[in-house]
Amino acid sequence: MRYCQPSWQTNPEAGPMSISLFRRRTLQKIRLAMALPLLATLLAAPLSQAQPVAREPEQIRIGFQKSAVNLVVLKQRSTLEQRFKNSKIVWLEFPAGPQLLEALSAGSLDFGLTGDGPPVFAQAANKDLLYVGAEPPKPESSALLVQPASNIKTLADLKGKRIALQKGSSAQFLLVRAVKKAGLAWTDIQPVYLAPADARAAFERGSVDAWAIWDPYYGAAELSFKPRVLSTGSGLSNNNSFYLAARGFVENYPGTILNLLDELTKADRYVQQNRKEVAQLIADVSGLNLATVHLFLSRRPNPSPTTVLAPALVADQQRVADSFKELGLIPRTVKVADIVWHPKSAPLAQQ
Repeated sequence: MRYCQPSWQTNPEAGPMSISLFRRRTLQKIRLAMALPLLATLLAAPLSQAQPVAREPEQIRIGFQKSAVNLVVLKQRSTLEQRFKNSKIVWLEFPAGPQLLEALSAGSLDFGLTGDGPPVFAQAANKDLLYVGAEPPKPESSALLVQPASNIKTLADLKGKRIALQKGSSAQFLLVRAVKKAGLAWTDIQPVYLAPADARAAFERGSVDAWAIWDPYYGAAELSFKPRVLSTGSGLSNNNSFYLAARGFVENYPGTILNLLDELTKADRYVQQNRKEVAQLIADVSGLNLATVHLFLSRRPNPSPTTVLAPALVADQQRVADSFKELGLIPRTVKVADIVWHPKSAPLAQQ
């Protein structure tokens, strides 16, 4: 048998080229064999591990009032500081919603809670903010108060009377509804626009005939000097509470907003399960006595989860806006739905 030499031995030019090609192909096969287990591991990993972590803001500036129970609980228990470890949490207290939203629209706040009136006035003034969440209605948490010996016995008796209230607040919508129910015109009464503390002082010294107010100011007055309740919000106003945020903050950090709403609902569960402890927390931060705190907590719905806004709630808020426009209390018609946030992913339950 004749022995045939490989071509790489008889052809000096072909041999080295064949050896090189053989080696390259062999190395490719070895590398592929080594890479397959790693590829399988990556494909089997949870999707969340392959996704980028949502960034957190450097700081979250939160505005609250004494009535913002769930925010106060989060503040006092340092819950948000524990959840948002990469963000500085800044807490700022306000006497009422109009002042809070003014700070928010001026860029001094990122997130806060108000009643139904302030957002309407803010939208009418072209403030760049969004409704991002809401709590259940609290109609029993606001009231029209008169002195015990007052000759004002019915809503119709408000005609010609001086009534103290915070301009642009939920108390203003309560009074608007009360006046309408009595068959009166807005011009039949004399609104006296005062912040809550000043309104109380004016009411106590008799400078005004009635006072439209919300908890905890309402509860504090009720226990302190025993005014007569002419009417609560029941049948007049749902006294809705809304969480609002600066548009830029929402657009940049939608995940942070969803996490805030989640923590607020958890805070509400804590309130329901730990009433005595929560009452003391609120008393410590607000300066209110425990009896007042227990009273206004008893008027909150149980439970009070925080949700994004459903169409029915948007429609209810639109009625607030339409009422203010009809009376000339705001300069233009506003469409509430235009500034309602709709999260694109993982929306919370709607109410």
